[in-house]
Amino acid sequence: MAFSTAISGINAAQSDLDVISNNIANASTVGFKASRTQFAEIYANSLLGSGSGNAGQGVELTEIRTEFSQGNLEFTNNGLDLAISGNGFFVVSNDGAAEYTRAGAFRVDREGFLTNEQGSRLQGYQVSSEGAITGELGDLFIDTTLVNPNPTSTVTLISNLDSREAPPTVTPFAATDPNTYNSTTSTTVFDELGNSHVLQLYYVKSAANTWDIYSTVDGGTPTGPTAVTFNPDGSLATGGTLSITVASADLGTGAGDLAFDVDNTQTTQFGTDFAVSSIVQDGFGAGQLISFDFDESGIAFARYTNGQSRAIGQVALANFRNNNGLQPIGNTNYVETFSSGSANVGEPGTAGRGVIQASAVEQANVEITQELVNLIVAQRNFQANAQVISTEDQVTQAVINLR
Repeated sequence: MAFSTAISGINAAQSDLDVISNNIANASTVGFKASRTQFAEIYANSLLGSGSGNAGQGVELTEIRTEFSQGNLEFTNNGLDLAISGNGFFVVSNDGAAEYTRAGAFRVDREGFLTNEQGSRLQGYQVSSEGAITGELGDLFIDTTLVNPNPTSTVTLISNLDSREAPPTVTPFAATDPNTYNSTTSTTVFDELGNSHVLQLYYVKSAANTWDIYSTVDGGTPTGPTAVTFNPDGSLATGGTLSITVASADLGTGAGDLAFDVDNTQTTQFGTDFAVSSIVQDGFGAGQLISFDFDESGIAFARYTNGQSRAIGQVALANFRNNNGLQPIGNTNYVETFSSGSANVGEPGTAGRGVIQASAVEQANVEITQELVNLIVAQRNFQANAQVISTEDQVTQAVINLR
């Protein structure tokens, strides 16, 4: 019986060595989770009793358990590298089959999808045409097509007109003659094709607390005037909005008529120099994607050459009731089983899921020093069980040699 007992011990030690060597081999594998062996003793029981005098029949491997503790985060210069700080798994689609992983070294494939090194597509929540995150789960896609332009509809100014100014002595108004106006400012506006145009505003004081505003687009024929009046305390009284329309023929770009409002409601008239604190317009030209990054909630923000930015998707994370019930399938990926329970997929940072760290990957949680110690112990166990076989052989030989 000692032979079979020792053989079970050798097999157990061999299994231990296999697991330890796999841990050491993957010490540099991104997202790898170390495993450990668990054993149980073997007793022979009969229907007639528990066998209290039984010395036992060895050992058996009961489980190879994966340790899902957090690995260290290693920061990189790649914005597509993602790490999970806390619980959860990335969800990837392998030809439609859901797999789960902690390895977050992603890239953009030739079709524009975010994939891992095996080509499985990262799953996340899609965005609407307005850039709002929806509840639809699917392949995360990086759209590199041009962002459609948006024509200017409103120009908003925050400015001050100098109450100490006197009306110009030269009349009538002429955009080319600075002696016919008191102050001027300009900004860029956009037509429906995304072409930029220069809007110039001219301020002419006509009387105490009264100003006329003229405008030109690309130096064309001036429009106006629009009269604005101020209260004795310097606040605007009337004439807060200036409506401007430029005919398509005058734009010369092929775009339709350009019509927008200039909001002067925050204009004041105080006894200080003319100044424009802010001038903002809501139009923009077509834009090409130049970069994108992720925040801790997994939302990917894209930035475009036209100065715009918008959400293009949100990474989804999955967690399970029993991580140790997951089935490893290689490439640091897992699939769910009956033992693990169904995946609970949601947004990072919710329901116990971790948060996303961009430009970082999670290192393997292998402790090399501990593994080397375990390796020595497993080796000694193997040698000790082999010695049992050698001793049993000697005893058996001695019995055979009895005369």
